[in-house]
Amino acid sequence: MLRGSLQNQYDAQVTRIVVNDHLTWVKLPKKKGKTVVLLHGGLSQSSSLLQALGPRLHNRFEVAAFDRRGHGKTSDTDEPFSYDAMADETIAFIELLDRRVYLLGHSDGANVALLVAMRRPDLLRRVALVGANFHHDGLVPMNDFTPESEGFAEFAVEFARDSPDGVEHAAAVVEKSLALVKTEPTLTLEELRVISTPVLVMTGDDDVARLDHSVAMYEALPEAQLAVIPGASHGVLKEQTKLCMDIIERFFLGPVPPETRSPLRRAKTDEAT
Repeated sequence: MLRGSLQNQYDAQVTRIVVNDHLTWVKLPKKKGKTVVLLHGGLSQSSSLLQALGPRLHNRFEVAAFDRRGHGKTSDTDEPFSYDAMADETIAFIELLDRRVYLLGHSDGANVALLVAMRRPDLLRRVALVGANFHHDGLVPMNDFTPESEGFAEFAVEFARDSPDGVEHAAAVVEKSLALVKTEPTLTLEELRVISTPVLVMTGDDDVARLDHSVAMYEALPEAQLAVIPGASHGVLKEQTKLCMDIIERFFLGPVPPETRSPLRRAKTDEAT
């Protein structure tokens, strides 16, 4: 379910609308044209990607984004977090835009983008995944971030600056996020092979997903490109912004399959076209 603007913030393109019966903070594109939808990571919000990538993207694209439930300026619900529900939100938002879009997702947002590509390729032009994992067992071992962790108090203050739910809800969001990454996603390589949308798999060489996991995802996707950014972590988009944006823009606007001198993996595709 989608209704019109209910509350303006900052400018005419930043507002709150009802997406799937929930009041949601969104940034809408100013006009028609090539549009990139940014999907933020877990325990983050759209403003993080908009500030880092927006100035560059606005040179060639319209830019849209929304804060998922329980993130940024969008309130939470009593339901646990799930990638399926996040994909539902994303599909509803894209349908509101009434155009095919480029999806650029980071971390949890990238995992959501994979599900959207599986379910609604008709809504998409191309998809860039940054720091994605298609199965929860693909993550490297890490210390869990919980309400007892060092740094939680600082996170809670930052959370409350934007969240309608206030500082007292920060612990619940952290706990739901931890439960999510421990149990989801659960995609298989066989499921990835049905994705027809061209996909860029981008990862730092010291990212949260194991490198062999990222390579397996790249090899399973029929129309994929792979970018491993050296000297970069899960924060690759902010650590190597210019390099990442050069690669992403080339992928979004370049030919598919890419034109190379000596195609091997793509040789059959080239012959078919």
